[in-house]
Amino acid sequence: MFIELRHLKTLLNLQEYGSVSKAADHLHLTQSAISHQLKSLEDYFDCPLFIRKSHPLQFTSAGMCLLELATSILPQVESTERDLIGMAQGQLERLHIAVECHSCFQWLLPAMNKFRTQWPKIEMDLSLGFSFEPLPALRRGNIDLVITSDPVDHPDIRYEPLFQFQGVLVVSPTHSLSGKSWVDPADLKNEILITYPVEKHRLSIYTHFLDPARISPAGRRTAELTLMILQLVASNRGVTVLPSWAIVDELARGDVNSLSLGKEGLWATLYAAVRTKEKELHAMKNFTQLAKETCFKNLSGILPISPAHSSLHTIF
Repeated sequence: MFIELRHLKTLLNLQEYGSVSKAADHLHLTQSAISHQLKSLEDYFDCPLFIRKSHPLQFTSAGMCLLELATSILPQVESTERDLIGMAQGQLERLHIAVECHSCFQWLLPAMNKFRTQWPKIEMDLSLGFSFEPLPALRRGNIDLVITSDPVDHPDIRYEPLFQFQGVLVVSPTHSLSGKSWVDPADLKNEILITYPVEKHRLSIYTHFLDPARISPAGRRTAELTLMILQLVASNRGVTVLPSWAIVDELARGDVNSLSLGKEGLWATLYAAVRTKEKELHAMKNFTQLAKETCFKNLSGILPISPAHSSLHTIF
């Protein structure tokens, strides 16, 4: 039998990413290795699998035939692998997730939906970490994973870094600061700061920006919904700090402007926090991998983890 699982995986990635280079990156292979696989298939069956120089790649009828096979077989193989690994490790029966930022929903929900299709027997739930302390709840076993940018060292918790992002000051286009490219702490002393409803010691705009300069804003108000925060900012009711990727649409429409916090900007790392004893469970590792993949597919302006920023943490 000439067709191998690796051939089918390659074809599915070519279909998803639309180019040999992107598929090679995702599969951690060289482009020449991908091309060799494709050529060997075409030589063996004596027919082309896709139309050359098409962008994105367009598959021939033969290529579509193999894609249908891949779509049918690979999910079954992956499901059986997960079952066998679960039998050996002990199954994860539920995955209750807490998040500390509404902005996470635009990438977290697609990741959860994909996870559900792969692990249909695992019960999933989602809650906001504003009304309670999520990390102690994780240690107690009330929840199973926390999406956080504010890690606290504890032997019972392990943090898997997802990506790095920049927090930016968001203001109305008519605001007096909107013409600047970056701000100093003193620029905020007369401003109403709008934040999520968490303690000040968990907000980096205070701990990493205002407090070191001994500056306090004129006032503070809170809101749980990112949309509500942005509406307040757009109507000049205050300013806020949000991840740059959370305001891409609003910036494109001209609803708000963004400014760097200091010349170098204020960067943070987003983590998935899990209990130490469960970090190696296959289902848990699978979810964090899906989360990373979904982030880089859906978000703009985020970066892979680098030593320069890996120690930074904050909530915006």
